[in-house]
Parts: sequence; structure tokens; C-alpha cells
Amino acid sequence: MIPQTHLKVLRKLYERLKDSGVNWVITGSLGFALQGVPIGPHYIDIQTDKEGAYEIERLFSEFVVRPVKFRESERIRSYFGTLIIDGIKVEIMGDIQKKVNNEWEPPVDINKYKCFMQIEGMKIPVLNLEYEYQAYLKLGRIKKAEMLKEFLEKK
Repeated sequence: MIPQTHLKVLRKLYERLKDSGVNWVITGSLGFALQGVPIGPHYIDIQTDKEGAYEIERLFSEFVVRPVKFRESERIRSYFGTLIIDGIKVEIMGDIQKKVNNEWEPPVDINKYKCFMQIEGMKIPVLNLEYEYQAYLKLGRIKKAEMLKEFLEKK
């Protein structure tokens, strides 16, 4: 079940992004919930490319709490930024790359894995769950990956 607070923020994102030309998807727990996974999202993750990350930051400039900047951790690197909209954290991730076998994969082409979910009159782009499952496996986030696998096997 998706909380009303998240749906209101999702509507604000959707209204500004739908005609912006930005290539974006909702990922993470909200993306899972939109596809029927019984999970309560805590915050909202938006995945895009480098240009999209900076454009989202510009379109939502009044909500920026952490400007978009290239950041790298042990297993993931991206153009990360953070918004707070109506008290909900929105993470922006552009040109995400995962480190697998000590090598950085090329940035994810979200168009390959994008599908759309209808909710409250909105057509929301999300990453398909099979891709999400594989991504969580690669990142070593086994518990999340197994939860997705279980859901996919029941479908």
C-alpha cells in the first residue's frame, strides 16, 4: 500500500517531469510497490541519466537539500542529489553504474527495463522487477533480491 503522502509527492514529480523531455523512472521500494510488491516505501528514488539528474535538480530547485554531484561508493557510483518535497526524501540518481567483479559496468540504459504503471490517472515509468532483482543481486543486497524473486515466482 502506497501512503497518500508519497502519492502526493509522486504527483508533483509526475506533473513537472511528464513533458520535460527527461528520461526517468521510479525505482526502489516505491517502484516495487507500484508493481504490486507488498512493501511500504520510505522515500522515493528517481533514476535517470546525467543530464536528467541536473534537469530534475533545476525543475525542483526549491526542494534541493543536496545538490546533484558525482559520488562514488564501493559498489555504486552516480550523479546523486536529494530533494525533500512535503517532508518526503526524493533521491535523484543519474547514470548509475554498479561495480561487478571489480569492474564498473556501463551506465544503466533505463529504456531497456522501463515499463509503465497506471495509478490515479498517472502513467508512471518504473524499472521492471526482473531487472531490479538482478541489480540487487549484483549489489550484494541479497535480502531485497530474494524478496523480489519470491514475488516474481508467485505472479
